[in-house]
Amino acid sequence: MVGKSYLVAGLMSGTSADGIDVAIAAISGRPFASDDALSVRQVTAATVPWPATERKLIFELFAGRADPALICRANFTLGERFADAVQQVMADAGIPLHTLDLIGSHGQTIWHDVTADGRVTSTLQIGEPAVIAERTGVTTIADFRVADVAAGGQGAPLVSLFDWLLLRPPPLLNGVEGGWRALQNIGGIGNVTFLPPAGHEATPLAFDTGPGNVLIDWGARFASGGALTYDRDGWLAAQGRSEETLVARWLDDAYLHLSPPKTTGRERYTADLARTLHAEAHAAGLSDLDFVATVTALTAASIADAYARFAPGPVAQVAVAGGGAHNPALMAHLRTQLAARLGREVAVVDHALLGIDADAKEALAFALLAYLCALGLPGNVPACTGAQHAQVLGKIAPGRNYRRLEIGD
Repeated sequence: MVGKSYLVAGLMSGTSADGIDVAIAAISGRPFASDDALSVRQVTAATVPWPATERKLIFELFAGRADPALICRANFTLGERFADAVQQVMADAGIPLHTLDLIGSHGQTIWHDVTADGRVTSTLQIGEPAVIAERTGVTTIADFRVADVAAGGQGAPLVSLFDWLLLRPPPLLNGVEGGWRALQNIGGIGNVTFLPPAGHEATPLAFDTGPGNVLIDWGARFASGGALTYDRDGWLAAQGRSEETLVARWLDDAYLHLSPPKTTGRERYTADLARTLHAEAHAAGLSDLDFVATVTALTAASIADAYARFAPGPVAQVAVAGGGAHNPALMAHLRTQLAARLGREVAVVDHALLGIDADAKEALAFALLAYLCALGLPGNVPACTGAQHAQVLGKIAPGRNYRRLEIGD
């Protein structure tokens, strides 16, 4: 595959399950190769909303209301929708499907099994890649997390390799000596990659910071009687007032105090937890809008607290991606919390400043992971996931183009 640019689709559906992010990228080269530098260029990207039926199904799986038969059927049903999403985005962009070389699909996480001491024992993503390959004719690589977990890792955050290879900061970032760049994703769950400046011998660090939009989304449901699934533009939070006493109480969470590497998900930040926190807020005299404002402040505080506890060096810049980046109330809280907890103002920017489409970043990362798998190259960063060694990630479902691909060297 080296020496040629390959067209690769990356698919991502996260813990918010609001849609399938599809990114089409032209990828060439190899990591750390002086004569064939890695290049990832976005060609097009879009989010295809989950149909209501499938979204309801996903939330039933999150809640554990599924027997083996339902999980089995859901695996194929979601695979069909992933295939539909690729075909729709390619068609809308006017790119012939037969020009696509690979598809990298994260799938839909329905369970991430974490012990009380933070070890990940198993993980399950569904959205059958063989269905995607059959419907599109394109070789599909999926199920990336399990190989890292098998090697003793957390199975996440896998976007850290994309960060490490493509977004390492220059020396003296924003005038900060030895300044690190924090790449913060705020999807349903928040995760961060801390990158040392170029020329610095330190390794990166990554982990899930805790709740992203997950509690805010539940707050939007409560405040709207179920009419809203998220707080668009932070409108609900802006109408309420946050209660700092509750924020401080809710920050006393065992997960937030665990040392990285660590991961979490909807198995911890459940609907039942949201209802419990909502009841506490009502008992303290808060309105539904106040609750949205308070969990928005909590999300920002949990991120800033994670930086204060675990950042390996001075944070010179925070680049935010994910749905939370579009929430002005959350971003305002994040700037305030970072300044308070780090003792200084920190630049908080959009990924666009780094030349990356923030909404497509995770999908681009899984396009890259598919490409690396096809080359037989590792897709994890052990310093970030906690794996015992670097590991090739992904399982290959051959498509009708499989024989034409030059897999490996």
